[in-house]
Amino acid sequence: MKKTIIIVLSVLILISLSIGTLVYQKQKPIALPDYLQPNAGQDLSGVPDEAETLKEALRPVNTDAISYSLQNDELNITYNNGTDWIKVPIETNMLFAGEYQGNKQWLIDDSYILTEERAAFLYAQGSRESTTIQLAYSLDGGKTWQDSVITDSFPAMRFRKVGFINEQFGYVIVSGGRTMSQEYSTAFLTHDGGQSWEQTADTGNTRLIADGGFVDESTGFMSYGTINPEQPDFYVTQDGGKSWSKSIVNIPAKYDQIFVQAETPVIEGNHLTVLVNQGPNGDYEGGKVKGKFISEDNGKSWEFATEVQVDEVY
Repeated sequence: MKKTIIIVLSVLILISLSIGTLVYQKQKPIALPDYLQPNAGQDLSGVPDEAETLKEALRPVNTDAISYSLQNDELNITYNNGTDWIKVPIETNMLFAGEYQGNKQWLIDDSYILTEERAAFLYAQGSRESTTIQLAYSLDGGKTWQDSVITDSFPAMRFRKVGFINEQFGYVIVSGGRTMSQEYSTAFLTHDGGQSWEQTADTGNTRLIADGGFVDESTGFMSYGTINPEQPDFYVTQDGGKSWSKSIVNIPAKYDQIFVQAETPVIEGNHLTVLVNQGPNGDYEGGKVKGKFISEDNGKSWEFATEVQVDEVY
């Protein structure tokens, strides 16, 4: 009898000890040595958090080595096909501010420069009645950025274009305040690499601007007529924007009302060359032909040279 009681008590004690051990292990996990801890020896400071991992991986908009991305509602630029990215310190909505906003999948044509020497982006902020037009630019591959005010009072932009002829001289051409087929347009020039800007004189033309630009620090052009143009409406300055005059484009009878809209000229050898396109409704040769004209008097007058296919270069 005593032997039986001793056996029963022994079994109960063993069961109690087993249950206590299990409860203790559940309450207090076994501590692992440091070298067995998860991520031991790893620097996690650069590991993105959950919000970062949810962002879409950036892809360039084209196959150029120097390109950009507008993904994740940010403007980022790359100089090596997307291997590395640099965020541009501009809110993306400001890049499209104005009457014309593009499709917001790509930057508006001619509203930016992206080369090894210079990254520059036109943007605006303010109300529809009055906006401040600015240029954010970097001269060191995006490491540092500068910002300049081109004008602090301008109507909502439609046309916009920025260009640099050399390290110091550049231009911005903008238009705004459109009412039907009329609007205000003007050019601004910089002589210090974009730090400060001065406005040129008005051409006096209030038609919708189609194109414009400068070929050197003295010679610039403004081309008008976007709604059913019938002939080039072209203006030239030869004194750095202090004055403008009508540039005469002599259209051969064969091309009357065919070549109607002048583009921005370029320097070619010892003369200037300009392409004159067919406007928005041209159908001559399927609309795929432009007229090439040459000026021997620095843009005052132009003579026909040849037809050029749209996809040809100068």
